[in-house]
Amino acid sequence: MTRIAPPHTSAAAARPVRASAVAVTVTIVCVLPVFLVGGLAVQLREELGFSPAGLGLVVAVYFAVGALASVPSGALVERWGAAVVARTGIVVSAGALLAVAVAARSYPVLVGLLAVAGTANALGQLSSNALLARHVPPRRQGLSFGVKQAAIPVSTLLAGVAVPTLALTVGWRWAFVAAAGAALAALPAVPAQGAPTARRRTGRAGGASPGLVLVGVAATLAAGAANALGTFVVDASVDRGLGPGMAGLTLTFGSAVCVAARVGVGWLADRRTGGHIAVIAGLLVAGAVGLGLLAVAGPGPLVVGVVLGFGLGWSWPGLMNFAVVQLHPQAPAAATSITQTGVYAGGCLGPLALGPLAAAAGYPTMWLTAAAAMLAAAILMLTTTHLLPTPHLPEG
Repeated sequence: MTRIAPPHTSAAAARPVRASAVAVTVTIVCVLPVFLVGGLAVQLREELGFSPAGLGLVVAVYFAVGALASVPSGALVERWGAAVVARTGIVVSAGALLAVAVAARSYPVLVGLLAVAGTANALGQLSSNALLARHVPPRRQGLSFGVKQAAIPVSTLLAGVAVPTLALTVGWRWAFVAAAGAALAALPAVPAQGAPTARRRTGRAGGASPGLVLVGVAATLAAGAANALGTFVVDASVDRGLGPGMAGLTLTFGSAVCVAARVGVGWLADRRTGGHIAVIAGLLVAGAVGLGLLAVAGPGPLVVGVVLGFGLGWSWPGLMNFAVVQLHPQAPAAATSITQTGVYAGGCLGPLALGPLAAAAGYPTMWLTAAAAMLAAAILMLTTTHLLPTPHLPEG
């Protein structure tokens, strides 16, 4: 009797690796506009004439549009397939980058173009989630989702590199041109459309169930609190008495911890058979402790607070996507679009709410408020464990 070759041939093994690489690439390309604006904010502000509050509004609009576009983007992925939507996201992102370089001659135009770029972020996130769900074996999806989400902090490093290499040499507009070219160069990496099963409609499997909606609400609170780290930790550190250089290193250190933690949390998730939402709740409790420590004076609490806040309180997005995909394998894009809406809403509302609070009452009050929001998110996550379906555990 002829023995059928196992699925772990070199070609089969290469497919998950390629899918993971493509998901990371799509994620970076589609989120790059907002980080590039942040990285080149000094040069943009000098020419377009807006304040730090104006920069905050640009970022808020970007994430607000992402929140509004998330569920429709998930539906598009389920209908047309991840590859088509991924390519669309890349083209929209590249178009927005090029438009900023050519047409952003005033602040309102910049806001409008970043709103367009927000749709690319939603398209890229949901299509990359579906690529991983369809092409990576379930036993390796935790690590894959962790690596994909770790690509987002890495994109901030790319934006930082653009400052000395392009913005300060040939001008910030050429940095956006180069980014647009790099985005379009990623198009050939997206694989051809998969089997028709990638387009199937799935009904209730990806619907807005009470459990998913509650996870999304928890994600809003958690993301709003965690985003305060990247937004305010440098200024808060300077306010505490650190030099600007050391404060910048604090952010760099926190970002590195975040990258490592997202990958590590995903790797550990592959070694469990369930309970991922409860783990997220535990991570959020530890993150809340870290945010609370940032309100305490002294270098020790600052270091521990940054490690806990970035390393645990902001390490969960990949694990959340992995958990939702496991619970809704028939419609991964539609299901994660609901929870991703919460992440985007937090990215929008967090800085808008916490920034004025810091200005009015000081950074210690702001950090304690963020810690309370993250703790509330942990409680909501625990509540959802009784509302979500049983995890889908495929054979093998």
